[in-house]
Amino acid sequence: MPYVDLNCDLGESFGAYTIGRDAEVIPHITSANIACGWHGGDPLVMEQTVRLCARAGIGIGAHPSFPDLRGFGRRVLAVSADEARTDTIYQIGALSAFCAAAGIPLRHVKPHGALYNTMAKDEKLARAVCEGIRAVSDELIVVAMAGSPVLSIARELGLKTCSEVFADRGYREDGSLVPRGEPGAMITDTDEAVARVVRMVCSGEVITNTGVTIPLCAESICVHGDGAHALEFVSAICSGLSDAGVSLRPMWQTR
Repeated sequence: MPYVDLNCDLGESFGAYTIGRDAEVIPHITSANIACGWHGGDPLVMEQTVRLCARAGIGIGAHPSFPDLRGFGRRVLAVSADEARTDTIYQIGALSAFCAAAGIPLRHVKPHGALYNTMAKDEKLARAVCEGIRAVSDELIVVAMAGSPVLSIARELGLKTCSEVFADRGYREDGSLVPRGEPGAMITDTDEAVARVVRMVCSGEVITNTGVTIPLCAESICVHGDGAHALEFVSAICSGLSDAGVSLRPMWQTR
């Protein structure tokens, strides 16, 4: 039976601000990307989210970003390679401490927002972040956009990788995501999201915003935890994949 990982960005609440419905989403997913305090999250939220994930038995990953709390990590910041590398080590280290306190291993790293998207276009930045990941542990899985050079850079550095696709985002012909704010950037219809996911997983392809079909390697599916339809999407995707004969399996079990 074919299998795939289902991940969600979690732990992005901070202080008085609640973002997402983490406790309700967690039972439906196999991996969680937990914010490390630089775009969302704070120490209390990080601890609570790690504990929730530990109780549910799902794989935990760090979700580092540019230092951009005000912009939710969606703004591109100019950082040197050394800054990107050490920023990555710092954020992974913070989440690793909470994992250690909970007695659960950290499994993967998935950069957030503008950092994630910029890495797909900037090989120097991608290499710096991957070097930061490797400095912490060469057992960590690097989660990156399907078809991006980040995957090959990570493998070159001896790291395991996971090719990610998005249930709730539109694609351009070059395999990149349609930028937020542009027509077709967000998938908001549940049935459409499920159909796209099943096609990406079972056929390895997706229809772009221009109607062109492109190939994609779907090893993990992402649903954004801050999305208005996150809970509805993960529940429906689980059912849709099951109906298509696809099982869910955490990425760390298949790497």
